[in-house]
Amino acid sequence: MAATSQVFRVIHGRRFGRILVPAMTCQNCSQSPRPCINATQPHSFEQSWRHHVRGYRTSPAWHTYYLTPPQVNSILKANEYSFKVPEFDGKNLSSVMGFDSNQLPANAPIEDRRSAATCLQTRGMLYGVFDGHAGCACAQALSERLFYYIAVSLLPHETLIDLENAVESGRPLHPILQWHKHPNDYFSKEASRLYFSSLRTYWQELLDLSVPGEQPDVAEAFVSAFKRLDNDISLEAQVGDPNAFLHYWVLRVAFSGATACVAHIDGNELHVANTGDGRAVLGVQEPDGSFSALTLSNDHNAQNESEMKRVRSEHPLPESKTVVKQDRLLGLLMPFRAFGDVKFKWSIELQRRVLESGPDQLHENEHAKFIPPNYHTPPYLTAEPEVMRHRLRPQDRFLVLGSDGLWETLHRQEVVRIVGEHLTGVHQEQPVSVGGYKVTLGQMQGLLQERKARISSTFEDQNAATHLIRHAVGSNEFGMVDHERLSKTLSLPEELARMYRDDITIIIVQFNPHVIGGQ
Repeated sequence: MAATSQVFRVIHGRRFGRILVPAMTCQNCSQSPRPCINATQPHSFEQSWRHHVRGYRTSPAWHTYYLTPPQVNSILKANEYSFKVPEFDGKNLSSVMGFDSNQLPANAPIEDRRSAATCLQTRGMLYGVFDGHAGCACAQALSERLFYYIAVSLLPHETLIDLENAVESGRPLHPILQWHKHPNDYFSKEASRLYFSSLRTYWQELLDLSVPGEQPDVAEAFVSAFKRLDNDISLEAQVGDPNAFLHYWVLRVAFSGATACVAHIDGNELHVANTGDGRAVLGVQEPDGSFSALTLSNDHNAQNESEMKRVRSEHPLPESKTVVKQDRLLGLLMPFRAFGDVKFKWSIELQRRVLESGPDQLHENEHAKFIPPNYHTPPYLTAEPEVMRHRLRPQDRFLVLGSDGLWETLHRQEVVRIVGEHLTGVHQEQPVSVGGYKVTLGQMQGLLQERKARISSTFEDQNAATHLIRHAVGSNEFGMVDHERLSKTLSLPEELARMYRDDITIIIVQFNPHVIGGQ
């Protein structure tokens, strides 16, 4: 990709696109879809900034404005959340010690969402990262609803009967989930009745299909829950609602989209269900104390050869050249699996009928009105997840769930090294790499001093997800957190931040090796 002659399309977290902006790369970024904030050649950060804002005036003071370390920490820690699993008297020992999560926005408002909950009617814990596009509505709905669909899918026949009988008789329901939420994790009370009605219809159907005494299969439960929720999102938008706000809301959810990466941990059993390009990576501690990465999900995009084959096989041969163009579905959408996005699922006739009967606000949405090119044989998109099962071992120390904003900035091996060293406090120091740069002895001394300072301040972040975000947005070309770079990145104006990076959402689950080994 040439430094300044190419263009790429970016809007709403770079998945849809009508805005053309310059695409820049450098020797550090390879094929990065955004201008590189780390670049020294052929462009500096300030050069990139000036290039992007020609015609847009801002105060010259911005170029010399730096956030202080307390200001940086305030931004990084604003959305952090930690939960430690309580230990009882040996009866409820958990393979999960606890988890840390955090989010750093690039879009305004942020389009990522996260969820964590304990299943109360069965054993196990659920964690999910949801990456929205064309708005945050679909990701928001998933963060509120998907865990209920999964939990209900895992319930045995007898418990489903108890649920239905309680509703029929007007008795209070036993809670299904215990949520672990940050105060900023919003739940929409206005839609709760609609959501419950759809969920109840689902468990009634599960009740008819299940057999007494039979235990649901976890992988099948995930697939059923994902597909059913996506179907309900579509159906609710088609039916509408007498309440004007809810009518507009269900249409917003359906016409926006979101990917989902969800983990379920029950004893030594770990299942990961992924739809889209979120990712789950296991941190494995080797005998020498170092950490290696084991990926437990596949990205559903053009870089996945099997996904390319799957998408093309589902449409007639004449569409083989148009179904994926420029590494995007129909030339528009980067993930090949997602919730919502009815623009890629409904017939053109259905889209027009629903839009014509919808509220006026929706007519102002350019994505809702736009028909994708070469749209002949929908659906082109599915929410069906790919489910992977892994039996936990004592050397499996933690799991990282991250939206693709994380994986765009850090390699998975670097992610598990950073997290592993933070959690254990043990650093596996490698020789300082300068990556082909000419470095003076004075600069080398500075690098070694930086490394020493980094080791001494390992526990500056109590939250491992915050620590990882600090590295993701603040690392320099030598892999060390540079306060100046961190300050510049975090002080970017909202309208420019998403040109340099995506929203980042991370959940890090820490395992208890003694319990896992004992089981």
